[in-house]
Order: sequence, then C-alpha cells, then structure tokens
Amino acid sequence: MNGLAIRAEHLSKTFPLAERNEFKTLRDVLIGMATFSFLRPRPEPEMVTALVDVSFEIGTGEVVGIIGRNGAGKSTLLKILSRITDPTTGRAEVHGRVGSLLEVGTGFHPELSGRENIFLNGAILGMRRAEILRKFDEIVAFAEVERFIDTPVKHYSSGMYLRLAFAVAAHMDPEILLVDEVLAVGDASFQRKCLNKMQDVGKEGRTVIFVSHNMPAITRLCPRTILLDGGKVLSDGPSHEVVTSYLKSGVGLRASREWSAEDAPGDETARLLAVRVRTEEGVAREAVDIRKPVGIEMEYQVIRGGTVLAPRFHFFNEEGTYLFVSIDVDPQWRGKPKPAGKYRSTAWIPGNLLAEGSVVVGVALWAADPAKVHFNERDAVAFHVVDSLEGGSARGDYAGPVPGPIRPLLKWETRAIE
Repeated sequence: MNGLAIRAEHLSKTFPLAERNEFKTLRDVLIGMATFSFLRPRPEPEMVTALVDVSFEIGTGEVVGIIGRNGAGKSTLLKILSRITDPTTGRAEVHGRVGSLLEVGTGFHPELSGRENIFLNGAILGMRRAEILRKFDEIVAFAEVERFIDTPVKHYSSGMYLRLAFAVAAHMDPEILLVDEVLAVGDASFQRKCLNKMQDVGKEGRTVIFVSHNMPAITRLCPRTILLDGGKVLSDGPSHEVVTSYLKSGVGLRASREWSAEDAPGDETARLLAVRVRTEEGVAREAVDIRKPVGIEMEYQVIRGGTVLAPRFHFFNEEGTYLFVSIDVDPQWRGKPKPAGKYRSTAWIPGNLLAEGSVVVGVALWAADPAKVHFNERDAVAFHVVDSLEGGSARGDYAGPVPGPIRPLLKWETRAIE
C-alpha cells in the first residue's frame, strides 16, 4: 500500500424529506399571491440522517468492501466520495481520478448512441480523445454491444445498458473505482465477468470500493470490509471476520420477513410477500437444532397467471460460501402454469446435513420460457444451526470445532478383521 487514496473525517449527512408539490404551476403561484398564503410560515421539513460521524482511511491499491442492510448509508457514502453530494459535516479527501458506477447508466444521455456516450463519459473523466480511442474496442467487446453501438441508448435493454455502463467505468483507467450494487441487474455470466474485471483492477494497484449485498463477492474480492448500520461504522477489518459478525449479529437479517404490497419485490407477473425459517411445528426460528429438519418457506402472489414459475432458494454460510441451490420440483406444479393467486412454497432441509453456524438464504422466482427472473431477493432471511453434545449428530463424542460447510451424519460400519 503506497500512499493514501481516500480519507473520511467525521462525515455526517442529513436530508430534508422532499415535499410532494415542490414545483407549482403559474396558476398555483397566482392563487397563493391572492390569498397571501406565501406569508404563512412554512413547517420545518422532516430531516433524515444518512451518515453519522463516519471516519476511515483507504490506502492506494486497497480493495475495500462496504456492507450493511438497506438504508445503512452505503450509497450516500459513495455519492459523497464521488462528489455528487456534499457532507453536512466533516470532510472527505479523494486523491486520484475517480470512476464511479453508482446506478445503471449513471452519466449516460438517453438520446446519444452507445458510441457517443463512451466518448462523453471519457471526457467527463478528463480523458483525451486519443486515450478513449485506444480503449474503445476493448470497451465495446467487453459490453457485447457491437451491433447496437450506434443506436441511442434509450433503446437498450437494462442488461445492455448495464454492460456498457460498467465497461466504460472499469476501462477508463480510473485510479479509484467506486461500484455500488449494480451487478444484480446482469445475468450470472456477466456478473462473473464484472467481478473478474474488478479483481484485475485491484491487482493493477488501483483502489476499489465495492458496495454489495453479495457476501461471496465481498469475501472473494475484498481483503478488507467496512460494516455500516444506521449511518455509523460498526466494524472495519478483515472481510471474513466482518462478514461473519454481520451475519451472526442479526444486523442485516432475521428468520422472518414480510413485505407490503407497495414495497414487495417482483414485477407485473409475481411479487414476493414473505419468507420464513420454520420448524416442523410451524414456528419461525432463528436458531435450529442441527439434528432437526428446518423448513424455508416463501409466500408470493401471482398477479398475471399462465406462466410456469419455479421458486428457488440459495443457501450461503456465514463466510459467504455458496452451499447449494434448491429448486421447486413438486410434481403438482412442475411444468404447469400457475393461475393468478397466492402461493406458499416450502423446502425442507433434513436434519444432520448443515454444519453449525449461520446460514443465509436468498429467494427467487424464475420462469424458463421465456427465461426471466421475476424476483430475486438476496440475503432474504438467515438462521443459526446449533450443534449438540447430547448425541445424535455427526460430531459424536468429539467436543472441539468441526470444519466444513456441511456436516452430514453418514452411516458407518466397523468390523474386526483377522
């Protein structure tokens, strides 16, 4: 680590809640003047605190992850470091040219073509035309938009938009790369491509800050991670330690979650209503006995019937390692379209399969024809597997730590032989 790339000193940020009718028509203004309503005292706007006394330093060439639940202040922090917004108090020093990807297509002009937007973004980053030309073919190849490079980006799909936006941000040789949770928009192969590119950027000695809910990506890419909660720094250290404490603490996750109709993840076909970790007795539990089955259930509403839908669960351990994926193969609905209505799908994990420790569950609803993910809620719920010294588990009479992401109770046979 040579030199300092970023220093944040006592950063705090508060926002006023915007008024709905902030912009008035001429008619509204004239009525207000006639009734002298403009003379009445306006109520003080309600303030929202996004960051509270945040301080840290990041050296040149460090790759740092930032994690925390929604509303923890992660995106606000990146906007301050990107100079998009100013802190209310405190200061942030950024030493080096910054490339930021805070949301899909940030800085793109919808009426301009992909080619024109590449040159526009390069100019915004302070690059000369010759530098952009040298990188142009590499950017287009990475984004896989050769056929559409001269098409206005307003006609791009979200996937094409994302690929081009990431390619521009990552290939313009920024000394500091800031990436918010945008990889979730792309497909699996493109996510791998982006993660590999970010890994290459880090190896080249440039500084990377990566905000994500994807714990495997954080632990793979980032030796160091900062945990935010309620706008404050809760933890800052080696990624595997911070991620483990985050998942164990319950700061980000719990055993049961429900969504209202307004904020339910999903689209016009289906929406996620609830996810629960439950025992055989139907009780939601955050801690489960390693010897007992545990059920993961999702409730969802099919709004537009007639599609073959496959619910699935993704399981990770506390270090972010992918354990397995389970897809609904219930013969009652396999290959059959679901009519509109509410559904509950439950997958049962047998006892004596998982190792002790925290397990994080992601939920998704997928359709095969045409292929589409209708919702994909990463890190939806979590539970803690507790082993027992009472017998009946794979540890037997051994009381020490047992390594490994799973701990199946296998059938053993031992015979004396001559």
